[in-house]
Amino acid sequence: MTDLSGRVALVTGGTRGIGLATARALAEAGATVVLTGRDEARAKEAAAAAGAASGLALDVTDAKAVSTLVRGVAKEHGKLDIVVANAGIMEDALLGMIKEDVVDTTLSTNVAGTLHTVQAAARAMMRKKTGAIVVLASIVGEYGSAGQTVYAASKAAVANIARSAAKELGRSGIRVNAVAPGVVETDLTAGLPEDAKADNVARTPLGRLGTPEDVAKVIRFLVSDEASFVTGQVLGVDGGLVL
Repeated sequence: MTDLSGRVALVTGGTRGIGLATARALAEAGATVVLTGRDEARAKEAAAAAGAASGLALDVTDAKAVSTLVRGVAKEHGKLDIVVANAGIMEDALLGMIKEDVVDTTLSTNVAGTLHTVQAAARAMMRKKTGAIVVLASIVGEYGSAGQTVYAASKAAVANIARSAAKELGRSGIRVNAVAPGVVETDLTAGLPEDAKADNVARTPLGRLGTPEDVAKVIRFLVSDEASFVTGQVLGVDGGLVL
């Protein structure tokens, strides 16, 4: 099993789904984990369930709040080795029905929120000249999807945050990668009609939907020493859906 003993990790959007599974996977590997969510009480409950050191309230659209929290975590624990920028939202709508506030909220959370997190993480990690960052992209950001234009645009941006940041931060010893999940059984996909789920299963060579744990295991690999020569990659975790 991957050994992350002595590492300090921060997972945003860690109260459910992929974020919660990732916090648990990192903690099980020996890392000291701090997770965040919009609601402080829920973040604390999630931290206890995942074996994390603490759960904190954070709105990733607030750049100052992100910077303050990241600095605080690094100061409290003496360093920051791992950051998983998982916080994000998804609201589907056909192109002609997209509301302006959905555009603003999606881009401010998924794009600006990820950028704030990566920026703050890089500042904290540069002092030690080492670190691993993973951001959450999506196969939708790579290939598009009807009814998900805004979400697809946001996740395409996230993938390119990883690629660009990797080029910039590599000489500082900081690796940046992205995972691009397929259809994963989380709260975000719970509202999919059963026929849509069945169609996705039928088109997936591995014959099932993904689980948060499937993605968490890949993230755990990417932040570990086993992936020490991997950076700037967008790794699909989709069961072969887009082959």
